[in-house]
Amino acid sequence: MCRVVVSQSMYFPWVGMLEQIRLADVVIHFDDVQFIRNSFFNRSQVKIPGGTAWMTVPLSGYHRGQTIDQVRIQPVEDWGKRHSGLLGESVRATPFADDALGMLEAVLAGAHDSLSGLARASMMALSRYFGLDADTRFLDSRDFGVGGSASERLLALVKAVGGTDYITGHGARNYLDHGLFEANGVTVSYMDYRRLPYPQPHGAFTPHVTGLDLVANCGRAGRANIVSETRNWKEFLNGPA
Repeated sequence: MCRVVVSQSMYFPWVGMLEQIRLADVVIHFDDVQFIRNSFFNRSQVKIPGGTAWMTVPLSGYHRGQTIDQVRIQPVEDWGKRHSGLLGESVRATPFADDALGMLEAVLAGAHDSLSGLARASMMALSRYFGLDADTRFLDSRDFGVGGSASERLLALVKAVGGTDYITGHGARNYLDHGLFEANGVTVSYMDYRRLPYPQPHGAFTPHVTGLDLVANCGRAGRANIVSETRNWKEFLNGPA
């Protein structure tokens, strides 16, 4: 079996994205698709006293219709300190705050001018920290030159790397042609998120914050929280999400 994840790169994503990476033999960064505003491509959430806040990467010269890999970002000195300050406020009392802040600052120091490059670097930093990259190949959809509808492109990418099982998040239920995958010998598996709680400051636990939060609160032992499995698409579509 070869399990494949095809995903847009996200800026310091939540634990659920890391769980997809843990399950995958191959991860294909899918950044030659349209950028969507108010998505997780250029922002991630942190907990602060009284609620949550967004670390948002400001864009430079963005216009509608651009693909993620075409979107440029403002120079990091304009906003990097704000992100460091916001994360610092969030994790100040946590045991591994230095790990989280160090990871953020190392990624921001990479002098990325494209959103794709920055988001990909942040995903890889989290993956390496938790040891999720050791047996996984990370590839770029632009290297395959496949076209077609959304489902056709995804299937072609999975088949190109010898994939037999396509792992996806819940949003795909709204557009994926499951029959097309099945007819071509590829299983579709949806994430069955467990959202395991861990000690978190600032009120009740929330699972949808940046993976940096897991770093800050649990350190490398947070790997034990990255455990979700999958459900076959038929079971997923016919049952509760």
